[in-house]
Amino acid sequence: MEEHGAAGESIFLPFLAMFAAIYLLGYFVVFRGWGPRRRPEAASCFTSLFHGTPAALLALRAVLSRYHHVAGGDGRSLALLAAPNTAAEELVLDFSTAYFAVDLAHYLVFLPDEALFVAHHLATLYVLATCRLAAASGAHALLALEVLAEATSAAQNVWTLAGMRRHDSPLAAAAYARLSLPFYVAYTAARAVLAPAWFARMVRFYASERGGGGGVPAWAWTSWTVVIGAGIALSVLWVGNLWVAYFRDGKTSRSPAEKTKQQ
Repeated sequence: MEEHGAAGESIFLPFLAMFAAIYLLGYFVVFRGWGPRRRPEAASCFTSLFHGTPAALLALRAVLSRYHHVAGGDGRSLALLAAPNTAAEELVLDFSTAYFAVDLAHYLVFLPDEALFVAHHLATLYVLATCRLAAASGAHALLALEVLAEATSAAQNVWTLAGMRRHDSPLAAAAYARLSLPFYVAYTAARAVLAPAWFARMVRFYASERGGGGGVPAWAWTSWTVVIGAGIALSVLWVGNLWVAYFRDGKTSRSPAEKTKQQ
């Protein structure tokens, strides 16, 4: 099994510099003609494209690598939720912490009134940082959630970028329309079905085993429960509103002839 991550050096700062450079590239080069309001958000989406899918793949690799060394059924697998972090897991934590730090700076500079996103990023950074630096354990539980959270990231960013241009670009409007339904379905499956199921399993283990026999401190897993639970609830609410708008817009877009035919 991989050595405990605390023995290695953190590569948070190189990742921080990388994501900052990607954001500046998006802001000053890729989207320089998008106007003052769209430009920062587009640069944020651009940066997220370099985080979401790589983070999901790195997290999936770290999660699956654990099971190659585990035998003995579900009980031993659950014990991984309180195991000390490995180097592979802490690499993912550094990677994602750096990204969220850069994106938080984006919101604080350009969109400080977006209190919900600022709070989300602060909460995410709290979970990542405490897992990496304070608890030094429990990454297996969190990275499984990150796989689900970032699995739809690329689609969400393309959908968001298309949505910003759909009123002045027929191509963007067509892409937005075609992406909406599959994105909503995938996001619902990942964030509103699978993530809550894994979260419930994680919390049940920590509560029944007292943090895995002390592997994860009580303050850590209880605070993670509050923060992650709130995040999942907000994700469910967000995608629920998207579905309401989708079906509402579908009804209003029907032609009078179609409505008459249905009556």
